[in-house]
Amino acid sequence: MRERRVLVVEDERTIAESVATRLRAEGFTVEIAGDGPTAVDQFRTWRPDLVVLDVMLPGFDGLEVCRRIQGDRPVPVLMLTARDDETDLLVGLAVGADDYLTKPFSMRELAARVHVLLRRVERAAAAGPSTLTVGDVEINQAERRVLRDGAEVHLTPTEFDLLVHLAGRPRAVLPRERLLADVWGWAEGGSTRTVDSHVKALRRKLGADLIRTVHGVGYALETQS
Repeated sequence: MRERRVLVVEDERTIAESVATRLRAEGFTVEIAGDGPTAVDQFRTWRPDLVVLDVMLPGFDGLEVCRRIQGDRPVPVLMLTARDDETDLLVGLAVGADDYLTKPFSMRELAARVHVLLRRVERAAAAGPSTLTVGDVEINQAERRVLRDGAEVHLTPTEFDLLVHLAGRPRAVLPRERLLADVWGWAEGGSTRTVDSHVKALRRKLGADLIRTVHGVGYALETQS
């Protein structure tokens, strides 16, 4: 089995090298890109298993990088941002980022989040060929494909995992904190706005009628076709 590949996209060379050094020490093969166009090119040719992506980049920014790579092939993305700005974070999550860290961050936390994101993808790949059907939504877990009313819908890795989790208990209201722990793997230290942003993305792609909000509690997947 080949070593897992991580593409680090960061224009501050000191930060990029520090991240790469820590991830290599964790057993990953790492390449670095310092601007938006280079990141997209390296993603397409090198085909990494995960991308660590800074928001502020020359060429074009990390949000545009995220849009382009997720449109090419779904892959886990850990986004880095220089400020805890809610709008920036929500936009990043909306274009396909799976998690985020605000600078300054510890290398230990970054490595832990990379491991969590990759474990989620690996667990899903090992889940077997089971298919979940909720109303007119069909979820093929082995192929990580989703159809609604026969039409395929492109989801990011985290959007797919969140949908599978909700579909496993249709109509049951799952609290945001529980979803954050079960899907993202973070019982503490995560923000429930991450969950809210991914639910918005699922509604945008699959239809606003699919997921019901229970205010002050969480979300439930509806079963009507």
